[in-house]
Amino acid sequence: MTRIGLLGKKVGMTQIFDEEGRQVPVSVLEVGPCHVTSLQSKEKNGYSSIQLGFDRAKEKQLSKPLLGQFHKTKIPPVRFVREIRTEQTEGLQVGQQLKVNQFEVGDFIDVEGVSIGRGFQGVVKRHHFKGGASKSHGSMFGRVPGSIGASSFPSRVVKGMRAAGRMGNENVTVQSLKVVKVDLENNLLIVKGSVPGAEGGYLVIRTALRRGPKRSWKLEKPAVENSKAEGSSEEKT
Repeated sequence: MTRIGLLGKKVGMTQIFDEEGRQVPVSVLEVGPCHVTSLQSKEKNGYSSIQLGFDRAKEKQLSKPLLGQFHKTKIPPVRFVREIRTEQTEGLQVGQQLKVNQFEVGDFIDVEGVSIGRGFQGVVKRHHFKGGASKSHGSMFGRVPGSIGASSFPSRVVKGMRAAGRMGNENVTVQSLKVVKVDLENNLLIVKGSVPGAEGGYLVIRTALRRGPKRSWKLEKPAVENSKAEGSSEEKT
């Protein structure tokens, strides 16, 4: 399946009102412009994908290998680089710029990001355990997990036992979010619902795997080609 994707960051959340006057929570995303930093093909790499870069950065903030790649492809240094699998790379070129108009109002998208870190948490907050029945009159249960294994069989703690530990700060993908508005001038994408991560966190936005539209990339013709075409038409006149 051909999936169209871009990179962006979370601006924040707000609310809008639909045609029937109902309050709708939405997330505001800054999406693109993204530069095509590399292309992979089945013939050469064994799979087909596009590598994108987003968010301008200073050269002193990046490593020398990354800077060498950007200088070689004549792409401005960027902070966030990710690869998106897609079956269709026809017409795409290294150095090309892709904007938020790849998506349209009514599209469904999948948004991938890193969830907010909650630190070390107990089982009540991390796994929604109920806890003890009473917190007074000598009760020592409270918010502790209780027994974690049987003494007779298997006489050990079963693998995968839910316990206290680090919560959040994980890669999370929210599927089938509806696009409410596309603002090409300000590179903004407004989607219904919430997306993972804190404000300013980087995101990977793809057409929805379950409900995504079947269409190809929207490519803008280079300005050089347009100027040549205009010049040839003037000569003919």
